[in-house]
Amino acid sequence: MTFNDSSLPPVLPEDAARLAATVAGSVLLPGDAGYDDERAVFNLNHELTPAVIVVPESVTDVQAAVSFAAGQHRPVLVKTTGHQIVGSASSAVVIATHRMNDITIDAACRSVRVGAGVLWSEVIAKTTEVGLAALNGSNPTVGVSGYTLGGGLSPTLGRSQGYAADHVRSLDVVTADGELRHVTAESEPDLFWALRGGKGNFAVVTALEFDLFPVSRLYGGGLYFPGDRTADVLRAWTAWHPSTPETMVTSIAVMRMPSMPEVAEPLRGKFLVSVRIAYSGTTADGERMIEPLRAVAPAVLDTVRDMSYAEVASIHNEPTDALPYYERGIMLREFPPQAQDKLIELVGPDSETDLVMAELRALGGAWDREPKVPNAVATRGLPYSLLGVSAGPLSEEEQLKMSVANLLDGMKPWQGARRYVNNLAPDEAADAAAIYGPERYERLASIKKTYDPANMFRLNHNVMPAT
Repeated sequence: MTFNDSSLPPVLPEDAARLAATVAGSVLLPGDAGYDDERAVFNLNHELTPAVIVVPESVTDVQAAVSFAAGQHRPVLVKTTGHQIVGSASSAVVIATHRMNDITIDAACRSVRVGAGVLWSEVIAKTTEVGLAALNGSNPTVGVSGYTLGGGLSPTLGRSQGYAADHVRSLDVVTADGELRHVTAESEPDLFWALRGGKGNFAVVTALEFDLFPVSRLYGGGLYFPGDRTADVLRAWTAWHPSTPETMVTSIAVMRMPSMPEVAEPLRGKFLVSVRIAYSGTTADGERMIEPLRAVAPAVLDTVRDMSYAEVASIHNEPTDALPYYERGIMLREFPPQAQDKLIELVGPDSETDLVMAELRALGGAWDREPKVPNAVATRGLPYSLLGVSAGPLSEEEQLKMSVANLLDGMKPWQGARRYVNNLAPDEAADAAAIYGPERYERLASIKKTYDPANMFRLNHNVMPAT
């Protein structure tokens, strides 16, 4: 089944007016006040041009938007912040969820229920007030829903607890038929399996409930070394991290920092290699554990310390304002000395790369273990995630993509067969069969046929309905 969405006509004003009469939120056509604000995404190099935008205030609004899309044979794209959007959504119905931002914490049951538009920063602010933590991402401006549907690699607690998707208790979703479903392992086991890891292929999530953990502090931060010590730091980190406990989550990043006021003065305009640390054990054990890393070279900056969990965004210190960039990632099945040498060649001091960052996250631990209620996450057993990021305006798009491609193509001899969907290029639909592997993809396609036979939810790394 193929689609030519660009051939769909514009939404007529009278059709939009009929839709607006049924929703409490906003219905916006191109040219309307607020349309440009609602179509904006985090990546300034990516532009959405939907036929109509619905900004729902309730589940009923979402159902109306989905029913409208079905009646006009239009695809649906769901947007919270737009950190990862596939395609321009031309001729589509975009559902912008940011007004659906309720957060309800059950401290006794160690769980939280969030609306579809909630950001990780909002969850962290509330859960830390009661001494609990979630499996949040590294950037606090990312939406909870999209991150979790893609798996969710928490850089703070993931190695001891697994993927964020492993700890979802329930999801409220609107499927392509306009029905609201409360999806659990008991109510609809196949859909529950597919939603957790299958990204946005199956429904519009309106709310989800997931586990919290009794963690109120971490020993965490970053060790920033001069970039000319990349080889020493990388080899030391690679030898060190496998012997650490699952309560230690770590990554390494080679960074060429821009000369921008937003970048801290010690790092501004510098070529650096950074080791990120998040340890949920005692500070004394953490200090003793990372002593070999601190001894590798004099640090330009050392921010590793005992911190409240509320401060976890400072560990990776990622940008929180929209900017122009391109990123793409792969998984590595191993990282032997030859791979280490190659990575140093590709991004080290003698390379000519203009990547802003090449990041290698060490996985393993609970990330490799199947949860009690299995899900569609495809990357268990792959020990590393490698991400390349280039930054610059859209006029430099070809060079931005080439910079990332040079890194990932160079590491292909060690690439794993499956992909982590949250680290795929936001503007290029990837082969979903290659992402999930043949057996998992076949099951996803069968479930897709049941819940979205016309492939309404296709503006993503698309799982096609089984034929």
